[in-house]
Amino acid sequence: MRERGSVDSILLTLIIILVFGGFMIFASAALGQIPRSGASIGSVVFNQFFFGIIGGSLALFLTSSIHYRHWRMYAFYIFLFTSAVSLLVFVPGLGFTHAGATRWISLGGFTVQPAELLKIGFIIYMATWLSGVSDKIHTFRGGSLPFLGLLAIPAALLLSQPDTDSFLIISAAAVAMFITAGGRWRDVGLMVVLGVILIAALAFTRPYVMDRLTSFIDPSIDPQGSGWQVNQSLIAIGSGGLFGRGYGQSIQKFEYLPEPIGDSIFAVFGEEFGFLGTVILVMLFSIFTFRGFRIATEARDLFGMLLVVGIMTFVVTQAFINISSMVGLIPISGIPLPFISHGGTALLATLAAMGIVLNVSKHRTRRR
Repeated sequence: MRERGSVDSILLTLIIILVFGGFMIFASAALGQIPRSGASIGSVVFNQFFFGIIGGSLALFLTSSIHYRHWRMYAFYIFLFTSAVSLLVFVPGLGFTHAGATRWISLGGFTVQPAELLKIGFIIYMATWLSGVSDKIHTFRGGSLPFLGLLAIPAALLLSQPDTDSFLIISAAAVAMFITAGGRWRDVGLMVVLGVILIAALAFTRPYVMDRLTSFIDPSIDPQGSGWQVNQSLIAIGSGGLFGRGYGQSIQKFEYLPEPIGDSIFAVFGEEFGFLGTVILVMLFSIFTFRGFRIATEARDLFGMLLVVGIMTFVVTQAFINISSMVGLIPISGIPLPFISHGGTALLATLAAMGIVLNVSKHRTRRR
């Protein structure tokens, strides 16, 4: 058995396909920005390519070259830094507000979403903490209680923005890591109950959450309002038929679909590539999921396993929440489709995280 090998070629190939195939989908969806006032296709595509693909590729190369155990040494400081950056959205003149949410930092004409960095910082710290308390993770005082205390930090940072979707993604990754570390299923059940209570509380205190739930139950209740996105998404996907209208030929991306380059991009893809295209995309994400978690099972130590589980969970959960919401299986969310939707910061952070997974694959116990 070798101490060091090469990165997992299958996972790397899947990442390349998703990134560059996703950019082609994004470029087509960006045409939907033409009729929208103040939209600049050139700047949108440039930001996605330069910061997302070029910057993200450099980040992936860098993180895949750093031994994953080094992250454990600086986990606290990484989490502290990403938490501090997340607080900058509340600084007047620095925080950028869009659609009633202050989730971005405006820097010289560019916007950065700190929540994407916080996801990675939190996962690294959670993996460090869980691997250090694995002998008492099954206890409430030594495991579940401090786990909930740590989770309360991103909850306070994100729910105050508000960014409910990012908090749910972080929570899913954290719970998956907790289970992997040996947490009790009874405590997981308690966390699920607390999560349901939290969502109910948010629904009654934040109208947009209630609107998402009611439009999911019955999209016809407010077809011109809260039910607009899911209805237009279903029209787009349905009109794609078996083989789709063809690349660049989507009609719904022009004025009908909200955020055609954002969380509605799967609907644009479905309209242009049809049922067969969407099946292929879902299969790519499924193989990506299987391969990532396969690397987790072959990790050399618990810390490496937890890192991969956390990263894969947050990426895969985003993908399947986005796709499921676009076809009406779950309530509409503002979660983008990883590797494909608009967001240079999101793509850069995702590729940096995948570089960590690839580095773990270099040092796994079994070579395949």
